[in-house]
Amino acid sequence: MPITTIILVTVIFILLCLFFYLVPVGLWFQALVSGVHTSLIQLMFMRFRKVPPSIIVNNMINGAKAGLKLSQNELEAHYLAGGNVSNVVQALISANKANMNLDFHTATAIDLAGRDVLKAVQTSVNPKVIDTPPVAAVAMNGIQLIAKARVTVRTNIKQLVGGAGEETILARVGEGIVTAIGSAETHKMVLENPDSISKLVLAKGLDSGTAFEILSIDIADIDVGKNIGAQLQMDQANADKNIAQAKAEERRAMAVASEQEMKAKAQEARARVIEAEAEVPKAMAEAFRNGNLGIMDYYRMKNIQADTDMRESISKPAGKTANKPLDGQK
Repeated sequence: MPITTIILVTVIFILLCLFFYLVPVGLWFQALVSGVHTSLIQLMFMRFRKVPPSIIVNNMINGAKAGLKLSQNELEAHYLAGGNVSNVVQALISANKANMNLDFHTATAIDLAGRDVLKAVQTSVNPKVIDTPPVAAVAMNGIQLIAKARVTVRTNIKQLVGGAGEETILARVGEGIVTAIGSAETHKMVLENPDSISKLVLAKGLDSGTAFEILSIDIADIDVGKNIGAQLQMDQANADKNIAQAKAEERRAMAVASEQEMKAKAQEARARVIEAEAEVPKAMAEAFRNGNLGIMDYYRMKNIQADTDMRESISKPAGKTANKPLDGQK
C-alpha cells in the first residue's frame, strides 16, 4: 500500500474521531428517542464551554422520564457555577414523587450553599434520629443527673439555606435538658416523670432559625450522678477550716514573736541590773575612801539585807527556797 494512501486513511480516521468527539451523535440520538429535544450544534458547543454533554443530557432524560421540565441552559449554568447537577436532579425527582414543593432554583441554591440537597429531601421524607451526648445537670436538692435524649428531626427545606445545623439542635436540646432538671425540686421528680423534660424542652421552640423541624424529644436514659450539693458543702467547709487554721497560725506566730520580744527586753533589763549591781562594790569602796560610809553603816546595811533575804525565803513555798550562800562562802 502506498505511503500516501496510509497517510490519507490516518487523517480521515483522526478527523472522524474528532468529529464524533465534538458531535456526540449517539448521545443526540439517545436524547431524541427519550423525548428530550436538543441539537447537535448545542451538544458540540457544550464541548467548547467545557461542559460534559453526557451529564446534561442524561439528567435531562431522567427528569423528563420523571415528569419534570428541565432547562438545558439552567443545568449548564449550575454546572459552570460548581454545582452537582446529578444531585440536584435526583433531589427534584425525589421531592416530586413525595409531593414536596421544591423548585429548581431552590434546589440549586441549597446545593451551591454547600448542603446535600438530595440528603435533605430524603431526611424531609424520612425523618432521622439524632442521639445527644450525655448531658449532666443538677436538681435543686444537689443531686446530679446524667440524661441522654433522642431527637427526631425533619429537614425544613425553606430554612435550609442560612439555617443552623445539627450542632445547634444538639446544643439547644442540651441546654433545655439542663434547665428542666435544674428547675426540679428533687431528682426523684425527674426520675418519676422523665417526660416532663421532653415537654418543657419542646415548648421552648428550639428549632427556630435552624434547618430542621423537631418532631419529638425522647429521654432515652437517666443516671444518678454525684451529690454535688454535699460535695460543694464539704469543699466550702474545708476552705473555711483552712482559712481558720491560717488565721490561728498567724495569731500564734504573732504571740511567739511578742513573747520573744518580751524575753529580749527582760534579758536586756536583767543585764542592766547586773551591770548596775557590779557598780555597787565600786561605789561602796569609793564611799569608804572618801569617808562617806563608816564601818557601822556597812554592818547595818548587811543586817538589813540579811533580814530581807530571810523574809523572802520564808514567803517562798517549801522545796523552792533558794540556798543563797553567806558572805564569804562560795
